[in-house]
Amino acid sequence: MIKVYGNTELTSALHSMVESGRLHHAILLHEDDGGGALPIALNFLEELYGGGTRVERLIHPDVHFVYPVAGPKDPVSVQFIHEFRDLVARNPYFYESELYSALGIEGKQVNISVSESRGLIDKLSLSAVEGGYVTVVMYLPEKMNAQAANALLKLVEEPPAKTLFLMITHAPEKVLTTISSRCLHMRVRPLSPEEGRLVHQAESEEQSSLRDLFRDMLGALIQKDLLSAIQSAEAVADIKDRERQKSFCALASDDLRNIFLLQQGLDSLCTFPPEEESWFRGAAGGLRKSFPRLALAELSTAKQLLERNVNQKILFTDFVGKLYMRNQ
Repeated sequence: MIKVYGNTELTSALHSMVESGRLHHAILLHEDDGGGALPIALNFLEELYGGGTRVERLIHPDVHFVYPVAGPKDPVSVQFIHEFRDLVARNPYFYESELYSALGIEGKQVNISVSESRGLIDKLSLSAVEGGYVTVVMYLPEKMNAQAANALLKLVEEPPAKTLFLMITHAPEKVLTTISSRCLHMRVRPLSPEEGRLVHQAESEEQSSLRDLFRDMLGALIQKDLLSAIQSAEAVADIKDRERQKSFCALASDDLRNIFLLQQGLDSLCTFPPEEESWFRGAAGGLRKSFPRLALAELSTAKQLLERNVNQKILFTDFVGKLYMRNQ
């Protein structure tokens, strides 16, 4: 089984469902991005289907996986299943942006289409290959357009016997209400900083480049070099994929929290690796003590504006200008 961090109460509740045979037909797992809902779901299903590794390897004939995709001619998830399996095998705690990168669709408009819903209806009309449950694992149901959600609604409302929907969301408030209201909502406890480092230890080259962009930006702000800071902002704005821009904000937030802890003398709570200590101490010494808190608020605003499809160049240039003023 896949290693699961914390979430003892949640995993125990799912175990009890299997033991008792009383399963809610639709479960909505709310996780933070990269937070471990998929490993929890796969372990639950592995137990439901009697053990073995077929669920974990994404090859069980009665478990269907759905996730946002993009491309010409209205593509569906199964067209990307090999790439999806490879990603889960490498790290089931993947970030949303890593999914799109693995599928080769970063920067494109992704969704779960009505064709996907119609395909599920056809699959769920058939009996289970092995006579047990038929399960749909849907990653990010909030990416369903209204037409797709409405097509699937009757199945979620009145599913065939022994049909199970497991949905993993980052934004339950964006899941169509008619779908969400039929689900049992369960919160996946966020990973601690230490756990997050363990599961995301092998930071991808993409994440490393995003982190370097922020550190270049911060270095310029410390040196009062507004022009260089704006150039870093333009580099972030030039990233075509908004999910990667949101990853930039998340990585920047992690660095700012560590800087804040150092400035407060709470070194024991920091989560950066030893080889990065020199950089963090230099940044902590070069920034005003009020800077991390104010910058975190600006990052939160930037992430919200990204959701609203604002002009990225204006957004990140304004962001840097505000940070520059915060360290005067």
